[in-house]
Amino acid sequence: MNEALIAEALSAKFYIPARTTLDAGQPARLKHGDTFGVFDPHGDNLAWDGNADGVYCRDTRHLSHFELRLNGARPLLLSSNVQSDNAALSVDLTNPDFFDNNRLVLPKDSIHIHRLKFLWNEAVYERLAILNFDEHPHHLRLSIIFDADFADLFEARGQKRSARGQRTAAVTAKNAVTFTYRGLDNVERRTQLAFAPPPERIDQSSCVFDMVLAPHEKRVMFVRACCSDVGCGSWERRDFFVAMGESRRALRHAKERLVKIGSSNALIDEVTERSFADLTMLMTDTEYGPYPYAGIPWFSTVFGRDALITALMMLWVDPSVARGVLGLLAATQATEIDAYRDAEPGKILHETRFGEMAALHEVPFGQYYGSVDSTPLFIMLAGRYLRRSGDVETIRALWPNVEAALGWIETFGDLDGDGFVEYQRQRETGLSNQGWKDSVDSVFHADGTLVQGPVALCEVQAYVYGAWCEAAFMARALGKLERVAQGYADKAERLRRQFEETFWCEELGTYAIALDGHKRRCEVVTSNAGQVLFTGIADRDRAESVADVLMEPACFSGWGIRTLSANAPRYNPMSYHNGSVWPHDNALIAMGFAHYGLKTPVLRILQGLTEAAGFTPLRRLPELFCGFGRKRRKGPVGYPVACSPQAWAAAAPIALLQATLGLTVDQDMGEIRLDRPMLPPFVDQVSLRNLTLADGEVDMLLTRHGLDVATTVLRRSASARIIEVH
Repeated sequence: MNEALIAEALSAKFYIPARTTLDAGQPARLKHGDTFGVFDPHGDNLAWDGNADGVYCRDTRHLSHFELRLNGARPLLLSSNVQSDNAALSVDLTNPDFFDNNRLVLPKDSIHIHRLKFLWNEAVYERLAILNFDEHPHHLRLSIIFDADFADLFEARGQKRSARGQRTAAVTAKNAVTFTYRGLDNVERRTQLAFAPPPERIDQSSCVFDMVLAPHEKRVMFVRACCSDVGCGSWERRDFFVAMGESRRALRHAKERLVKIGSSNALIDEVTERSFADLTMLMTDTEYGPYPYAGIPWFSTVFGRDALITALMMLWVDPSVARGVLGLLAATQATEIDAYRDAEPGKILHETRFGEMAALHEVPFGQYYGSVDSTPLFIMLAGRYLRRSGDVETIRALWPNVEAALGWIETFGDLDGDGFVEYQRQRETGLSNQGWKDSVDSVFHADGTLVQGPVALCEVQAYVYGAWCEAAFMARALGKLERVAQGYADKAERLRRQFEETFWCEELGTYAIALDGHKRRCEVVTSNAGQVLFTGIADRDRAESVADVLMEPACFSGWGIRTLSANAPRYNPMSYHNGSVWPHDNALIAMGFAHYGLKTPVLRILQGLTEAAGFTPLRRLPELFCGFGRKRRKGPVGYPVACSPQAWAAAAPIALLQATLGLTVDQDMGEIRLDRPMLPPFVDQVSLRNLTLADGEVDMLLTRHGLDVATTVLRRSASARIIEVH
């Protein structure tokens, strides 16, 4: 812009100098392996108390501050987008107005800065491109301010510590700074920042690139922040492109395993594409296979329950996830009693942590077993994986772990011998509630009184029923004695009868959420009763009654089924578990409805959650949202600290589609089954491609005709029969 135009602009009565960006936007999240990053819309990390910003590796924040400045000022944000496949963060920035003694020397929008960031192998890679669009050359100073606080993830969440280890920072090369932290656990953690080309100035907290850019000249810089010594040697610009190529090849390979889903509805397509992208990002390759980490930022690690449920919901689109989950959880199955970790022989892991606080037992989650449902879910997933894949050898190898888990159900899981599996923490440091609703106030009586343990949750009994059923199936498939298999089946039937007699509340028309330590029913209407239907333990008439209750306005918000009825004493739509809406909870309930052929409520849940996703950034369903009732022209109310993405929330749309179609893939039976398939009125067609079986693949097109759905086979290289039940 020439000086005459600048003077004309400044003299305009309503000229607004540009110094800040009005649209702050949402934080961006990237992950690869054991490393994840939370970036503000500028692409910076600006950590402060309670803020999740930073780059973390194995539960330690390795980069707490990384801020880009142009001539000492923060650039203006033009746009910030995580790529649709979550491969990278792309940010466009420009300069604010720069003045010298009230004289405009560099008008806004003259300089364009593009940032491209991605994660690969415990490192953050960034390409910075700066381009002068002005007609005059400009001297520019690009500075980067950085720091590494090595906060434990639980510190970043707000937990205070009385003491910390020793941190040092040093310039280790003309283009590198290394931060080192020796924790109280005597483990040395390191972050190395490297720049290419080398900056003009560098010290322990910043670096500066000085440049004079001619009109339309571009300058490019590269940055790498390593969270370990792996792959953190010399740093050249070509290393950025090598890492990017490897990252993209790995992403393509991960996508090849998945069923390809398409539809006639653009929103459905966007939601499912986002689900697959998030699941691919959250998936971590382990020695046992792919494993979905639970969620970003606070749960980016191995969780038992979350991964088991995610794998169950993904089973029809990618059974390899189930194999990876089963393998890792079998390898970490408890073998001894440890009260601090709530561990008992045969019990399946709740979560594992790798940070300093876990190593020092400042938190009990280094390898923690305080979930009552992971163990029966492990057995259920093993059986359903066998049905889906026909992989007898994997199940044969896992059979000792299955038997150990069954042993836990009958001994430590049922200490009083009443036939129900209960939980009670062994020490005050453990979780007080150990079902999926693990808030301290999530289980209570009809008058609001909090439950006293041991506690038997209704959905846990359903999972145990499912575990006995799948154990019987696996025993027969492995050629075990028939009396062993029949013994498992008999235990399932005894539990089914006892459950119906004990948990059913006729006056509520649904199941009690739990029995307390005195075997009194907690007669409260909750979503837990919907999950009971997932395994088929309920009588049909009672299943229909549960569905009716959960779809009433007190429970169904319009977006989804609330965790707690609005008529209950502790109802709060802003609570974590007492009135909020969880997508994964709704997906499991919908799968339960579909088991009994109750497709109309399934379609309502599918529509509610799909339209809720239409109001969220990236069409991404979060961990949960508030349970306020739906209002016209208004989206759902967000929950302030919900993880996003979250693995089982990402899997929910995939499970909901399976429920509407009644689709199961049974390798043992050699069939793809469509049980009373339906599609909502806003979807005319759904295509499924690359639906894999042991000996090939099937592509299908499902077309809605009123309330009916017709199936067309587009391609078939597998021998499986396609069975339609109407």
